[in-house]
Amino acid sequence: MGQDQTKQQIEKGLHLYQCNQTEKALRVWTKVLEKSSDLVGRFRVLGCLVTAHSEMGRYKEMLKFAVVQIDTARELEDADFLLEGYLNLARSNEKLCEFHKTISYCKTCLGLPGTRAGTQLRGQVSLSMGNAFLGLSLFQKALESFEKALRYAHNNDDTMLECRVCCSLGSFYAQVKDYEKALFFPCKAAELVSDYGKGWSLKYRAMSQYHMAVAYRLLGHLGSAMECCEESMKIALQHGDRPLQALCLLCFADIHRSRGDLELSQLKLHCLSEGVCRSKGLQRELRAHVVRFHECVEETELYCGLCGESIGEKNSRLQALPCSHIFHLRCLQNNGTRSCPNCRRSSMKPGFV
Repeated sequence: MGQDQTKQQIEKGLHLYQCNQTEKALRVWTKVLEKSSDLVGRFRVLGCLVTAHSEMGRYKEMLKFAVVQIDTARELEDADFLLEGYLNLARSNEKLCEFHKTISYCKTCLGLPGTRAGTQLRGQVSLSMGNAFLGLSLFQKALESFEKALRYAHNNDDTMLECRVCCSLGSFYAQVKDYEKALFFPCKAAELVSDYGKGWSLKYRAMSQYHMAVAYRLLGHLGSAMECCEESMKIALQHGDRPLQALCLLCFADIHRSRGDLELSQLKLHCLSEGVCRSKGLQRELRAHVVRFHECVEETELYCGLCGESIGEKNSRLQALPCSHIFHLRCLQNNGTRSCPNCRRSSMKPGFV
């Protein structure tokens, strides 16, 4: 596979990925790795694979491709490629909570000679280093790194980087219990998405909404927290962003706990009790807990409106519609309706499912 064909296949994979056909995109990129002899093309496709696996939460796979990418960068003997490769190694270790390794790779990036891409990527290096310091609870060093990343963003008019730094600063101030600033920075990120993010991935909006939800909950504004978290979860479900889905679920749980919602606690109680009674052969008690479990599911609407199965009992792909009702993806695909089966609004756009 030559240079032109490699480039075409990379673009094909990107188009599929942007259309949420992630597995097809991965197959296209993997085939490029197998057949292409173009080192620059291989480096680029490895970068695509690193990003895709990061957003799917497959961090060990992310690291595997980052290691191959740095080997390719060494073959190319180009400082720009080395900088990008070491940055992806740093990000991969950051995701795996190997914070000392993250900092080491970031320092390697900063020690490389001046490069064409340096002015853009060094801000991202500082951001990754700040996240690692925050993971180690080294707050002063984390803040210094975030401020440095913010200066890079402002000096280079890099609004996407500024958005990401603002979200990280939201996490920073939440941890040091300055909740007003914990809200201010993700709100700033949301403004950047609104003003400049028309061509950006929706993940930036989802990211800012999640951090706003966390801050609103800590400030006791639970209604606003729920709205932001629902918006973030809706985007995460649409784009298969499993790490963000997990964060949103934790945030939902914290919101319900702050509200004192006993229904979800009861649901967990009856589910656990059902397992205990089943193991001990207590049939009468088992039936009582099964009945109450399904009553709780009905009351909290934790079920698919098409097949009736409770959501969360099995590892199934879900789909949130623009009206915020959630169904099993397979049920929507098999149903064929163009409106929400629950509220009957004309909210399912062509190609939405």
